[in-house]
Amino acid sequence: MKNVWTIARREYDHYFNSSAAYVIAFMILLVEGIIFTVVLQNYIANAFQSFGSAPDVSPITGNFVFLMVFSIPALTMRLVSDETRTGTMELLLTAPVRDWELIVGKWLGGYLFILTVLGITLVYPIILNGLITPGLDQRQMISAYLGVVLVAAAFLGLGVGISAVFTNQMAAFFFTMGTFIFLWWLIGFPADFAPVGGDVFRYLDMKSHFYDSLNIGVINLSDIIYYLSLTALGLFIGTTAVEMRRWR
Repeated sequence: MKNVWTIARREYDHYFNSSAAYVIAFMILLVEGIIFTVVLQNYIANAFQSFGSAPDVSPITGNFVFLMVFSIPALTMRLVSDETRTGTMELLLTAPVRDWELIVGKWLGGYLFILTVLGITLVYPIILNGLITPGLDQRQMISAYLGVVLVAAAFLGLGVGISAVFTNQMAAFFFTMGTFIFLWWLIGFPADFAPVGGDVFRYLDMKSHFYDSLNIGVINLSDIIYYLSLTALGLFIGTTAVEMRRWR
């Protein structure tokens, strides 16, 4: 595990030395700030009209996940493919580092960065809970943020795996983006039209596990398993790609 943490710390520090990472973080927090302002104004207006309900963070967490569909490909495209482009992959392959340690370390570094950005948004539910009566729906908040954490893990796992397959950053970016769009919007489309297998397409629909349950306060074991499985699949693909490169 020491190698994993060393690689993760290196990647995490790299994000804070990257202008692209700062731009991505700024854009996410800017959009989230705008959405929070609208949500807060709406709850305050409803409270004054005496028909306000308990506030929840679903608009904030829902849009955070939506933004990750487009931002995480930019964060993961260089994680492994850049090592190949710069020639440092050869050094890593000869170092006393296991293939899975390299991939998990890369994934963990990106994951910690996203969790850092997500942690900043916790100021929004704190403000909502303090200003709006009745207080924040605690169950919904925990469930929604758990959902974001799981989705981020799955996205980053897939992104790292795809980055390990490609040697070109832009190819990794576009393939990762296409994969996210397919899993988030397209794969569940046949569920209502296919004569058979509708439940399979519905289960594979990535967004339904978040928006239809976790983001509204419902925690199902099947949703957790789904996202953890995608994370493991991405890390497995990445590890396999590195192993194949080692034996070429």
